[in-house]
Formats: sequence, structure tokens, C-alpha cells
Amino acid sequence: MNFKKYFILALLFVVPAFTVLAQNPIIRDQFSADPTARVMNGKVYVFPSHDIPAPPNKNLRENWFCMPDYHMFSSEDLCDWNDHGVIVSQNKVAWVDSTSYSMWAPDCIERNGKYYFYFPANKNVAGPNGRKGFGIGVAVADKPEGPYVPEENAIEGIFGIDPNVLIDKDGQAYLYYSMGNIYVAKLKENMTELATKPVAIANLPERGMKEGPFVFERNGKYYLTFPHVENDTERLEYAMGDSPEGPFTMTGVIMDESETGCWTNHHSLVEYNDQWYLFYHHNDYSPHFDKNRSVCIDSLFFNADGTIQKVIPTKRGVGVTPASGKIQLDRYSAISENGATIAFNDTTNTFAGWKTTLANKGAWISYNTVNFEKKNTGKVVLNAGALNGGKVELRIDAVDGPVLAEINVPESKEMTMSKTKIRKVEPGIHNIFVVAANDNPVEIDWISFE
Repeated sequence: MNFKKYFILALLFVVPAFTVLAQNPIIRDQFSADPTARVMNGKVYVFPSHDIPAPPNKNLRENWFCMPDYHMFSSEDLCDWNDHGVIVSQNKVAWVDSTSYSMWAPDCIERNGKYYFYFPANKNVAGPNGRKGFGIGVAVADKPEGPYVPEENAIEGIFGIDPNVLIDKDGQAYLYYSMGNIYVAKLKENMTELATKPVAIANLPERGMKEGPFVFERNGKYYLTFPHVENDTERLEYAMGDSPEGPFTMTGVIMDESETGCWTNHHSLVEYNDQWYLFYHHNDYSPHFDKNRSVCIDSLFFNADGTIQKVIPTKRGVGVTPASGKIQLDRYSAISENGATIAFNDTTNTFAGWKTTLANKGAWISYNTVNFEKKNTGKVVLNAGALNGGKVELRIDAVDGPVLAEINVPESKEMTMSKTKIRKVEPGIHNIFVVAANDNPVEIDWISFE
């Protein structure tokens, strides 16, 4: 991996109010991890950590997590995400060691019109035991977008990472965090001080690392969810109980270990517009270095008894994609067993995204839940390339469904845009299929309708 190139890219992308697109990963211009999603003021806000490749000459641990600050993102449709820029930085918190690049998994919650952002980092002053270690701090804002003003000191009485806050139905706030075990303590009304001493939560796995707690209540049951290394890498597990402090009973697995070996996962669960979603991370943009991760979303469902159905990660993600947008077929819903593959457009800049190759006749790829809003959709634009020229069929609703268009891809070494008339499409939600019509390989970047 070209770390210098990625570091420069990471710095360039620290800009406010940037719109990023749908599909997984949802944040497509920078590395992001440890997403906490919250519904506030009718929107979904995501508070992730921010991975960057380690900058040189900073005396940092080689090939390790490097996290200098926090961005915040918001969306009303889970497809178009606005980057509100940096809300907290290691250089602007009094108690944080600004050379440590250790701003790990955060959380944010609203109370009485104030927004409390909780974050861990290495301290710049040693504690009573002589160790600096991790503290957890709070930054406060009057609106979810900020500005956030950090408290002068970290929360007293905590040595740990990965804060998570639950405000129970009676108004009592609880702070959860991890450090070997998972701990819980009550917070005072001011949300910045502990009301009780932290207690390790019992009945959780003793073998294998546990971290990243996220606790929520549903139908009177409390769910303690967390990453756990049961085998070789982290998977997402959960326990259930009748109280915010437990006792909890281990119940099941939310998401299995990464098939590609990404060592960490970290998550949150949120209900929005009557649907539950799992926010998590994976190293899609950095397949050879799993300390640079990216935030993803998939739908989540409960069984009748309250247990959680296992989530299978997808590239398609969630949300309705407008037909007029750039539809990234490589974030597919389904793909043929033979002849269709996905690869980076540019291996030196993975943020340029992926392309789909249809290598032989009959190879296909599909993308679901596309909204054809207008009655007069008349053309399709295909950004594709074919060394020897190629031909694809655009079909609707099934791989053998009606053909909307036959698209000739001109002979070219580069991606070029081809515009073709299409047959009438009934307005509404449709699934689209692109099928190779001959044996000349075609590389497709995106399609769009106009």
C-alpha cells in the first residue's frame, strides 16, 4: 500500500459539508470506523472514528490504528450522506495527548436540548498509577452538527475506551465502556460525571477480547451488543437482560467474522422510519491493511421472541437509489456465478471505487430498488469500456425480464459514456439487470437514467 499517497488523500478530504453517496461503504472519500448512529431531529446522524495511514516521523506504532479526529455525517434517506467536517480533534482537547492519534470509537446522545459527544483518547498526564492510558471525555453542543466544546478534563474514575450511553425510560443515564471487560456506571444529571463506580458486567465470555459495547432497549428488554473474538477475528454478539445493568444472558451472534479477515468490527443499531439497521465497519477500501476501515449499513430484523436475526453483510447496503443518479453496479444485489467479477478502478486510489467486468455472454449483475420517478425516462447512460467493443442488455425486474435497451460499448482502452434510448419504464421501484450479450469482455463503472 502507498501510505504516503493515502495520508495525503486523508488530509485533502478533511472538509465540511461534503455529500457522499449511497451503497456500501456509505462514506466514500475517507476511511471511517466504529459508527454510532443516532436518530435526532428526524435525521440519522453517524458519529464514527476516522482512520488515516500513520504519518511519517511521528514516533507511532507501525501498521497500527491511527485516528486523529472525528467527523460527523447525517442523512434523511440513508443514501445521501452529508459530511459536517471535523467536530473534535486531538489538537483541541486539553487532556488529550495530541501526538497519540488515539481517538477511538465515540458516541453521542441528546439530553434536555444539549448534545453530549463521548470519546476516548490517550491522556497527556499520568494518573495515580503512573500510567497515562485511555480516558473518556465529553464535548457538548447545542445542536447535533456542533460546534462541540470539549470539557477541560476527562471523566474522573474511568480507564477505558469505546464509550456508549443509554438514557433509560426513567431518565437515568448509563455509561458503558470497555477495557478487558465491559463496564457500566450511572451518570449524573449533568452527563459529564459518574454517579456510581464502574462495575464489570458479568456472564460475558471470559476468553477472547471484548470491546465496543452498544446497549439499547426494545419492548422492555435490554440488549448488550459488542464485538468479541471467539475464534480469530471479531464478530458481533449480544446478550439480553431485564435491566440496564444486567444481569445479561449471552444470546447470539449478530454478524459473523469477516470472510476476508478484517480483524475488527464495531457497530451500532438504530430504528429509523420503522426499520432497524445495523451500522458496522469493514476494510473495503483497504483490503490489504485492516486498520483503515469504512462504515457500512445493512437492514436488521428481530424474531418474534425478540432475538436478533443474523445480518449478512452486503455491498448493496440499504435505501432507494434514484434512477437519475450514478448507479454503481459493483455494489450489486446479485451476481452471476460465472463471468462476472468486481475490481478496483484504480488500485493506487481505492476511493475511485470499483468496476464490474462481464467477461462472457450471459454473465450478469443486478442492482435492486431503483426509483424511476418520472414517466418520461427515455435514455440510459453507461460508463464502460471494452478493448474489442462489446454489447450488453439492460433488463428490468429479472435476469430474463423485459429488455429495456441493447447497449453497444465502443472499442476503447478507457471508460467512455454511451447514451442509448430505452423502452418505456413504468414509474416506481424496479430492479435492474445488466447482461453481457456477447463474449467480448466489458468493464462497467456506472449507469444512470435520464
